[in-house]
Amino acid sequence: MSRWGFVGRTDELNRLLSAVTGTEGRGLFFSGNAGIGKSRLLREGMTALPRDGYAVWSIAASATTAALPFGGLVQVLPTEQPQGLSPAGILRWAVDVLQQQAAGRRIVLAVDDAHLLDPPSAALAHLVARSDNATVVGTLRDGEQLPPPIRALWTDGLVDHVELKPLPPAETTRLLSEILKGPVDATSADRLGRLSEGNPLLLRELVFAADRGELTRTYGIWKWTGRLELAPNLTDLIDTRIGQLTPGVRGVVELVAFGEPLGLHLLNQAADPVDVETAEERGLIAVEQDDRRVNVRLAHPLYGEVMRRRCPVSRTRRLQARLAELLELIGKRRRDDLLRVAVWRLDSGTAQDPTLLLDAAGQAFARYDVPLATRLARAALDAGGGFDAAELLATILMFADRPEEAIEVLDAVSADIEGDRRLSRWLTVRGMVSYWGLSRESTVEEIAARRSTLRDSADQARVLAFEGIMRLHRLDTGLALRLGQTVLDRPAASVAARELARSTIAHLQAAQGQLHRSAAAIIRVQAEAGRWRADMPYLQLALELARGTRLALAGDLAGIDAIVADEFADLAGAGDFRLGTGYLAILQAYAARLRGQSDTALRTSLGACAVLATSRVYAGLAQAERAQAAALRGDAAQAAEAMAEADRTHAPGMGVLYPWLEQARGAVLAAGGDVSGAVKHLSALADRLRADGFAGHEVHVLHDLVRLDQASAPLGPMCSDGSRRTVAQRLAELSERVDGVLPPLLARHARAATGSCADELLAVADGFDALDLAVYAAEATATALDRLRRQRSPAAATARERLAALLGRCDLIRTPALQAGSPALSEREWQVARLAADGVTSRAIAERLYLSARTVENHLQRIYGKLGVAGRAELRAALRAIPGHDDVGSG
Repeated sequence: MSRWGFVGRTDELNRLLSAVTGTEGRGLFFSGNAGIGKSRLLREGMTALPRDGYAVWSIAASATTAALPFGGLVQVLPTEQPQGLSPAGILRWAVDVLQQQAAGRRIVLAVDDAHLLDPPSAALAHLVARSDNATVVGTLRDGEQLPPPIRALWTDGLVDHVELKPLPPAETTRLLSEILKGPVDATSADRLGRLSEGNPLLLRELVFAADRGELTRTYGIWKWTGRLELAPNLTDLIDTRIGQLTPGVRGVVELVAFGEPLGLHLLNQAADPVDVETAEERGLIAVEQDDRRVNVRLAHPLYGEVMRRRCPVSRTRRLQARLAELLELIGKRRRDDLLRVAVWRLDSGTAQDPTLLLDAAGQAFARYDVPLATRLARAALDAGGGFDAAELLATILMFADRPEEAIEVLDAVSADIEGDRRLSRWLTVRGMVSYWGLSRESTVEEIAARRSTLRDSADQARVLAFEGIMRLHRLDTGLALRLGQTVLDRPAASVAARELARSTIAHLQAAQGQLHRSAAAIIRVQAEAGRWRADMPYLQLALELARGTRLALAGDLAGIDAIVADEFADLAGAGDFRLGTGYLAILQAYAARLRGQSDTALRTSLGACAVLATSRVYAGLAQAERAQAAALRGDAAQAAEAMAEADRTHAPGMGVLYPWLEQARGAVLAAGGDVSGAVKHLSALADRLRADGFAGHEVHVLHDLVRLDQASAPLGPMCSDGSRRTVAQRLAELSERVDGVLPPLLARHARAATGSCADELLAVADGFDALDLAVYAAEATATALDRLRRQRSPAAATARERLAALLGRCDLIRTPALQAGSPALSEREWQVARLAADGVTSRAIAERLYLSARTVENHLQRIYGKLGVAGRAELRAALRAIPGHDDVGSG
């Protein structure tokens, strides 16, 4: 691993520099816990100061110099001090020495760990702070005794005192990416961030500890397994914080470590309340109000890691059994209490009730905690839970990417199938595992053949709902719709069966462009979540796929933001529910891409590929979105590689996703320079979508053709008069059939692209911008600018400013539509143009590039002509309006 880079702390660094360079000259001291980043911040600030204007002395106080007079300033003052001076005289002498060495520059005295300064050094720092041409800055550690002169710095108003806060989650993630030299998956970054609590030193030690085979890289994304081998220095650091504990206080911390969050009432029964109070006073535990219950947690997550590892096995089991007994005696008042008791019983070896374990496994799965649900369901099966335990375990194993094992569990209880209820549940779970887990498309016919043997209407409805969604996924759309409606028409159908059928219909409606009806159905499914989640928690995936499809086709990026940030996303991430987190990451990448945030789009899609690497359900879709993100950046090689991976990993039973994959293929062809191939492919895709009735997808594919300058191209079958409709005409027709505000805007873009009016294109760009579709807005503006430039219209300057502003909000984006009208500058012209835009004179440009001044002027005249500008004053804006201008080196 490389040296840690300096990440974040922009506001704090600016404040530090302002304290030194500002007119008031007030100093600044940062305080905080050990490892919070105070020393690094101070070093970065001092490094940034120009030495020709500032005389900077950086001092690192320590315990070894604290007992020596001026020991803290040993790096600054001469080794020999004048004899016979009073203490005050020595201080004046020391100030004079610093002034002489500064030689007229402003003095900056930077003191790291100022609480460790010896008294004379502390007094000198205070005296320097009072000088007219000096500033004192430094760091302090929380909880330490401060020398009176240092404390007086801010009580006398000579410096400001700021508490340095932990790194926020986003900056913690950036720091992880910096040290690992690559992006980190969101779940791993979140866990490491929570364990370190934003403390860079703790984060460093955690990463070094995790780097022993527990950090893996897939598709360039780092992922942490979650297993933590605590290195000795990390353990020592935590030991220092915890300190020496009495047996009673240690017992309190151990109980909370194994049971947090633990009710205060329960903890006071399990331990001496005096010891509980002592643990809280020492900052080892934290008491917090949670609704009507008062809960206790450890003050730092790593305390639990250390305490749990050091607790003997026998003691651990006894503590967990004790916690289970106490909660059972008090009464399991909350829903989570049953789950907590079951886990304590299981971990302590006292779990004997299969019903308790089975109910707890169901609760864990309903919270999408796949690892915990797997443990509990297997324990329930081993304890004699029978068919119900096997059914639940097989279901969970499917979502843990272990379909072969799930089939074995189901087949082992096939002899126990008695009655329609068990048969219907066995058929649906085995069908789900076989179809999606093992990619066996014949499963659909097998289920259809066996459901006819069921006599109970409710059990039939359950199987019909599963068959319906499988039919949808393999593009038997007509039959899928009929099966779904059949389930909804059956009063005996369970809530779960009904809402699964409704999700199937909602997905199909979205693909067909019936976005309003799809939205209404989705709202209905969401409203019933409290009734279906316990029976069929994985129905959430069908709901999210329908909802995500509708939002993406509607261009509702704010709606995508909302579902990516809702409770399911948090639960799925924390519980390693990969199909959920993977699909939501794909949606997040999609929204980022349309906003022009190509860095985020590529990073997030790569994360989705890594999460879904062991599951084929959405793997192809993730790779297709990665291909789209790479194509947006003009990275043809990565786009082609991702498309090949999409083809390799795409499951045949996920046929309903073909529009997304084939639309990505068109983008990849165009990014690779084969625009005619892209046009041919997208035209054929539009024909296929029209035949399948997927009008919701068709409008987007047609718009891709508009973006490739094909708005006037003929498309589709012959009309009765022997002619063929153009892309623009077909979009206009669909804009009246497909719901939402986006289709009419896409049709308007097509009409504007066939005309000559630049103003109409700019109006379309405003419409896209209002929907946050920055890429489309930039492309429409670029087309308008090209027309205005050709017309030599004075309005070109305004359009150029608008395009520059749009591109300024985006990361690197290079699309055919943006590049089609962009002026082509040679490498030398780019060099000259950039320097001229920065205000460098022609003579200076000539000297820097080893050219004659006349040659520079000739270059500039050609540049002005290509860009359609009058001179240097318009040059910077013109360059900013060229896609990828920041990515072109100046040589």
